[in-house]
Amino acid sequence: MVSSSAQPGLVYLVGAGPGDPGLLTLRALHLLESAEVILPDDLVSDEVLALANPSALIIPVGKRCGQPRITQAGIHALMLEHASAGRSVLRLKSGDPLVFGRAGEEIAFLRQANIPFEVVPGITAAFAVAATLKTPLTDRSSASKLIFTTAHHAAPGVRAADDGREQEQKQIPFGNDKKKWWEGELPPDATLVVYMPGRNFRTLADELIASGIDGTTPCVAVSKASTPDEHIHATTLAELEDASVGPAPVLLLIGHAIQPAARSSVRQRGTA
Repeated sequence: MVSSSAQPGLVYLVGAGPGDPGLLTLRALHLLESAEVILPDDLVSDEVLALANPSALIIPVGKRCGQPRITQAGIHALMLEHASAGRSVLRLKSGDPLVFGRAGEEIAFLRQANIPFEVVPGITAAFAVAATLKTPLTDRSSASKLIFTTAHHAAPGVRAADDGREQEQKQIPFGNDKKKWWEGELPPDATLVVYMPGRNFRTLADELIASGIDGTTPCVAVSKASTPDEHIHATTLAELEDASVGPAPVLLLIGHAIQPAARSSVRQRGTA
């Protein structure tokens, strides 16, 4: 049976959920309360970190909008340093650690370094947003496919090495280079969820329409999901405008299965 408390010398890659501490898993909570070293991303909320072991060493290792305060190699070094010293290490990531969370690089490094680790899933933002909107992501009549994508990508020719080391990747937002974030037609029976969409929402929508998707397709942009500052903008692809969307982080949902209860541009949590 897995111990509920963080164990010495182990690294835990843990999903902190979208921000609301009530959406933490019990496993994540027990590890948060017992880990000796915590390495949180920037998007891990203060409310979640407030549940941490009072004696824990907390070292923020966030990467926001492609501007890291620490390199990925630096994060690897911290995991190695503290795990090798026999401390329990909690690498805390927003949402689910395996969804656009650079977990691949960290898993490769931990394996190469022979550091024991565990992965603990979390609620990814897409599921929290759908719950807030009270709308399904799939539907038997309109959406049999669910696609997760991101409008950010690493600079060309840069990737992690097999041992987990990397030339530091610069994240390039959609619209800042000539690479298209989406190519080809979107299946009509699909729901598209766009993580890290950047701020060029109108251009992004125009590319989707040009690919063949109907401009009347519903879409919802949710800012700061599951937090008290949550901002919801429900519209269609043809009417999506940059200025109507709240501040980052933003999640964009597109598809005919997306049917929020209201189309007002701002809606607070807990309302219908």
